[in-house]
Amino acid sequence: MSFGFIAFHYPRADHTEEFVGRTRQVRDFLATRPGFVRADVWVTPEGDAVVTSGEFETSETFQAAFGAVAGELGDVVVFDEREVKPRQVHTLLSR
Repeated sequence: MSFGFIAFHYPRADHTEEFVGRTRQVRDFLATRPGFVRADVWVTPEGDAVVTSGEFETSETFQAAFGAVAGELGDVVVFDEREVKPRQVHTLLSR
């Protein structure tokens, strides 16, 4: 059983492309971590949300990878005034 996530980010309109770049930076870092399977970056057609999705082999490898993100890229993943509302992050289990 693999472990996934989907996250909805709501950047201000004038920060959407910057935010896409930030999420790609996180994706590239995650790709170096044990247990990483894949991650994708999407933007809604209206441009009001950046959606990231991904998959890890286990919840433990997911947690370790995101713990490493916080330590290495903390300034990239911080919630700040560039976002209009809090992120929504959901974790998933394959069946």
